[in-house]
Amino acid sequence: MNMVVRQTFPTSLSVIALTVAGLICLPLLFIGYLALSADPSVWGRLWDTRIPELLLNTGALALGVSIGTLLLGVSLAWLVVRYEFVGRSVWEWALVLPLAMPTYVLAYLYTYLLGAGGPVEHLWQWWAGPEARVLSPYSFTGATLVMTLDTFPFVYLLTRAALLNVNVSFEEVARACGASRLSVWRRVTLPLLRPAIVAGLSLVILYVVSDFGAVSLLRYQTFTYAVYQQVTGRYDQTAAAVLSLLLVFFALIFLITERWFRRRSRFYQTTGRYRTSPRQPCGPLGATLITAYLALVLGASFGIPAWLLIQWTVSATAEGAVDARFFGFVWNSVALSGLAATAAVLIGTPLAYLANRWPSKLNVACLQAAYAGYVLPGPVGALAILILASHLIPFWYGTVLVLIIAYVVHFLPAGLQTMEPALQQITPNLEEASRSLGLGTFRTLRHVTLPLVKGGFIAAWVLMFLQCIKELPATLLLRPVGFDTLAVRVWLEASEEYFQLAAPSALLIVIVALPALLLLVSKDWRAA
Repeated sequence: MNMVVRQTFPTSLSVIALTVAGLICLPLLFIGYLALSADPSVWGRLWDTRIPELLLNTGALALGVSIGTLLLGVSLAWLVVRYEFVGRSVWEWALVLPLAMPTYVLAYLYTYLLGAGGPVEHLWQWWAGPEARVLSPYSFTGATLVMTLDTFPFVYLLTRAALLNVNVSFEEVARACGASRLSVWRRVTLPLLRPAIVAGLSLVILYVVSDFGAVSLLRYQTFTYAVYQQVTGRYDQTAAAVLSLLLVFFALIFLITERWFRRRSRFYQTTGRYRTSPRQPCGPLGATLITAYLALVLGASFGIPAWLLIQWTVSATAEGAVDARFFGFVWNSVALSGLAATAAVLIGTPLAYLANRWPSKLNVACLQAAYAGYVLPGPVGALAILILASHLIPFWYGTVLVLIIAYVVHFLPAGLQTMEPALQQITPNLEEASRSLGLGTFRTLRHVTLPLVKGGFIAAWVLMFLQCIKELPATLLLRPVGFDTLAVRVWLEASEEYFQLAAPSALLIVIVALPALLLLVSKDWRAA
């Protein structure tokens, strides 16, 4: 009897996994079908009016932010890993804090700081004269600045991890052969760091091209903003699908290129002698200069924005802005994110379990298909689900269930990246011993496997919960009438330049994101 259960249970789970993978891929396939079946005149009109501009703007923004994050991330990682100065350990984790600030929150704060009549303009006019002007936030430079300040920790974290693992013996051998410090950095250290830097930059680029909140508030035309405008302003779903397909196509090309480049950039430690680089002590002047640089970057990316949010929240609270409606927004965000994260864990469990315990081609393909949400930016996935829901499940259209589906499709890959390693760390021998004692596969999964991977699955739930609570474009397009979340309130109030009214919601989002960052910083990166 037990033998029958062992044979049929994986097959039953495979059917479930295949169904789930198919449904997750459906939005991506539907976008492709809708775009490719569009009338050629639609393609021609978009090419004549929008596509060249969007390609130029999106590519320029990705390039500009990549250069900025490369300079900031690598320099900051080098300073905190290779030099010893007062407060170094505090700066090491504090430089990750900007990740807690969603791009749309930082964008709305910088529209105030850099806007006409804002603090930066007043300060600049005091220095340069009453007619002097600073850069406009509603420009390429403003969008690049905001996105760079928000995403440089991706490059910083991965470069720091690589620096902690660099064998200093390689550098010493190069110096012994007569190479200068600059030559050692260029020909030895940099090639060893290159895979980590490329990985960090790939995260930055994908983040930039899929971002909607910052570019919409800064009125900078990119593909994601144009997709949203086509859906909500022109009500042209076909044109939106064409733009979406182009964005997905370029994202796929970039992912394939990045994977190929990373495979060609692997380096291995082939000797048993491994030593990390000792930190160089800094004198008073050096420590002051390093601290000033770190303070400037962290102040611009997190310190000043957080201080503004706190000030505005206090003022808004004193004026009665934090009322029953605000707590309703909090409840909507928490309940919706909790349901979506729970659904994603339940859906992801059979996918991850089968791919790790029965790694057949079908099961592995189902798991890989679940990562389709990675190449679907928020507005693109929301558009596909919006059209599918209106045609296939009209009785769910305009309900919270459709929004939960969008969250699961978009954020399930992030959860799977945590669930898979948790399962891989549990030896199959424990499950085999359980089955040999008479427990079927299902009871073994429930009583043995899941209790052992509980920590990893909880971490996956927390990660997806935090991603959902910050999500903006899908919520804007799919939320029921009158159903606002914290992210939606920030966007709506900031769009009308009601900065103080947006502050309580923005501050709460930042506070909720901090625990995930503490977990991220507490990881032992030497083992990464």
